[in-house]
Amino acid sequence: MEKLKSAIPESIKLMLWESTEEDLPQTCSSLLDFLLHFPPFHQMVRDLADLDRALCGKNKEEALKWKVKGNQCFATGDYANALDSYSQALRVAPIQADEMDKNLVATLYLNRAFVLYKMKLLTECVRDCNRALQFSPSYAKAWYRRGMANASLGIYEYAVNDLNVAKSVEVSSGGRSQIENELQTLLDRHSRTRSPQQLSLGDLNIFDELHQIKLQCANSPDKGRGMASTSDIPQASLVHTEEPFAIVILKNCRESHCHYCLNELPLDKVPCTSCSIPFYCSQKCQLLAGGRLLNYPKGRGALENLSDTLKQYVAQITLGDNSETDIEHIPEHKHECKGAHWPSVLPSEIVLAGRLFVKSVMQRGSQEIANLIEILELSHHYSQMSPESKLESHIYSTVLLCCLQHSSDFEIQINGFTIAQVVILISQIRVNSMTIVRMKSTDIHGHDDQFDKVSSGALTSSVEQVKVGQAIYRGGSLFNHSCQPNIHAYFISRTLCIRTTEFVAAGCPLELSYGPQVGQWDAKDRNEFLENEYSFRCQCSGCSKANFSDLALNAFRCVKPNCPGIVLDGCVLNCEKHKIKKLAHISRTSSLEPYFQAENFNSDSINEVTLDTFLHSNNLSNMNPGFCLKCDSYRDLESSRSAVNKGWKCIRRLQDAIVSEDISSSKLSDASRSLHLLKSILHAYNRSIAEVEDILAQAFCLVGDLQPAKEHCKASIEILEKLYPRNHIVIGHELVKLSSIQLALRDSTATETINQLVEIFSCYYGKHADIIFPPLQFFRKETQKIVL
Repeated sequence: MEKLKSAIPESIKLMLWESTEEDLPQTCSSLLDFLLHFPPFHQMVRDLADLDRALCGKNKEEALKWKVKGNQCFATGDYANALDSYSQALRVAPIQADEMDKNLVATLYLNRAFVLYKMKLLTECVRDCNRALQFSPSYAKAWYRRGMANASLGIYEYAVNDLNVAKSVEVSSGGRSQIENELQTLLDRHSRTRSPQQLSLGDLNIFDELHQIKLQCANSPDKGRGMASTSDIPQASLVHTEEPFAIVILKNCRESHCHYCLNELPLDKVPCTSCSIPFYCSQKCQLLAGGRLLNYPKGRGALENLSDTLKQYVAQITLGDNSETDIEHIPEHKHECKGAHWPSVLPSEIVLAGRLFVKSVMQRGSQEIANLIEILELSHHYSQMSPESKLESHIYSTVLLCCLQHSSDFEIQINGFTIAQVVILISQIRVNSMTIVRMKSTDIHGHDDQFDKVSSGALTSSVEQVKVGQAIYRGGSLFNHSCQPNIHAYFISRTLCIRTTEFVAAGCPLELSYGPQVGQWDAKDRNEFLENEYSFRCQCSGCSKANFSDLALNAFRCVKPNCPGIVLDGCVLNCEKHKIKKLAHISRTSSLEPYFQAENFNSDSINEVTLDTFLHSNNLSNMNPGFCLKCDSYRDLESSRSAVNKGWKCIRRLQDAIVSEDISSSKLSDASRSLHLLKSILHAYNRSIAEVEDILAQAFCLVGDLQPAKEHCKASIEILEKLYPRNHIVIGHELVKLSSIQLALRDSTATETINQLVEIFSCYYGKHADIIFPPLQFFRKETQKIVL
């Protein structure tokens, strides 16, 4: 990319930088004409798209190398690395490749099944046996291993059938004798049977709350179209669910999450059958994404001697689910699924643009490319994009279309007009795409979901949100932004869910946060983020009126020991002055009372800070950085910042020690002194103090000193409760940590903390709370064990 950018003539760059939506076809044509006569461009496209050069295709030799490594790890009892090696071998193994007269893919699945059996992961073992049998239906070892796993699971009817099939297809007399002995033992010991039961999200009826909620599209003068309710909506109501129009996994999650549903991958993950890029959590997701389930026919004749009942049983297992999906479903990975390298190299949003382009054209035909932008009905801010972003969008659009031309099932005309369509498509993605997140709970050592150890005092837990994907939801894109949102978006697999976090009156806009909210960043930083990412300046009440969070978030404390006043730096002060001036211009009145957003202030905070002088225009010109808003005392901000930076050096050393799990008493003492220093300089509700309190809580947890950990965790939450509403989800995340500490201490106050935690998660996730955060069930049970 950098090589292409540097080679483009300045005259073309200038044309691109100054381009508007109307002249895009011309600018795109000019760039295309240059690139078509630039040999390195053609070399790049060949490297990305030509199948003969593909780095993401199947490779039998590479698969055999991974298989050998897996065998070596298995022989030494290193099951974790054996499992990973067999999975990597499956990723690159051609589906028709043989090894020693056995289908290689079937052998790899069987090897992995045996590892899972040794790890006592029996359900996963059965699934891998099924996959082996779909490629080699007369594989006696696969039927035998499936039977033994089903017997261990107590599914005796299946186990007996499996062993009967294994006995019929086993060619050696010794093998048949062993199977007969196992079969007789199984029949002698067990006469009862049971069928396997699996609970899926579809069984939970998780979207049964929507029938009472009706929304309408409404326009506002400052935000354009948005969504509002036609009636009052109670808090915690599910108001919208939607499947994505197009979706793509983020690069950092390719090894850990399913490329279709974006859920965390199981140990028996499934590769794409045609290329070596994706992993899926199941064959169903693999098929929906665009792969094919091909049955390998070798050896099927050996099954002819089975009884009709066993033939039917075998068919259910070996034929798999290769049914067609509904007509509206267009497999996203199908057009990338030929081993080409470009989907793994280009940025995620460019791959998403390719999927949007292909899906739109496939739904309506290539003749509809002319109306692609109107069909999608997504807003964009191309004219507000930076010159650098415009240049990159032009180059990526051209490269993407050339790659699609090699891999799509329909003809793509590459010219200025089609490139312009993709340029706008990329700008639409940047404005309208949603980042899909998963909630991840970890202990202080970074282990996932180890809540069973909390009761022994060996573990404390925290929760974080992990970005796993990027998607376009056409209905979801209609909800506007607010830094003080009244709805919350979350995801169950691929499905977008939007729920109210407070009571919303009829006609009021339903708004979610596109980024940092009030309480997380101040107004200046929030608007800088929104302008850079979405090309608009926020006009919500949190950014147009005074709120305590924006004032205190990065504030200094007054130099007078007993004065609770706020001291602002120049950047924050100028931002607040801008709010006042803008309100004055809008209202055309001298009264600036609307600037004061009383509903966003904690009443105690108002009394402490005494903002009267800050809220009147006649004092505005006298307000300067460094002066206390209450008593007008002066603080030297330059020396204060220097002292804060010095204090943070000790805090960062402690952070590094937490990561390396090498915490000494001296590092803890130094960090504690630094916290005391910061408290003497920064305002009591400065978010940095909350962050340091949280870091100290983690450190004390790591060394097993849970009492001070609890106190620091509570101190952090108390600050957050001043910056956010009391039941904000950010506070809920911190309460997870406090709850686990209190449970480890057998602290009776854990019950109150957990009740608040459940209340918050129920508000934000409703009936889905236990699905989004399964440890909630654990916390509820643990409260019953606490001895009061």
